[in-house]
Amino acid sequence: MDKKVIAKIKKDLLAKRAEIDAELHRFAEDDKNAKGKHRPRFVDMGTTNDDNAKEIDTYTRDLSLSKVLENDLADIDKALQRIENGKYGICKYCGKEIGEKRLIARPVSSACVSCKSKLQSGS
Repeated sequence: MDKKVIAKIKKDLLAKRAEIDAELHRFAEDDKNAKGKHRPRFVDMGTTNDDNAKEIDTYTRDLSLSKVLENDLADIDKALQRIENGKYGICKYCGKEIGEKRLIARPVSSACVSCKSKLQSGS
């Protein structure tokens, strides 16, 4: 794969990583003891039952969102690691090169279209 394309993908991945990290820190704190290393802040909205329900709803939403964002960060970190190791763009299942169009469309891909299709169909 063209080194310029990989360099652009790396730049885009780093930018996306910073964007996700900023979003996480908007509503969560770093927590080394938490599974994903972030813990949503519990926002005190008051003392009425409605306030308590809003607090729980907000915390639950933020907890779900933090898991999604942490998974995205993990995927980005794995892709960046593959770039650093010189293994980026190689399918982890068959060892063949992943198509450039696929990597541009989904830079965190670790499987070629053929292997991903087989995995999704259960073949």
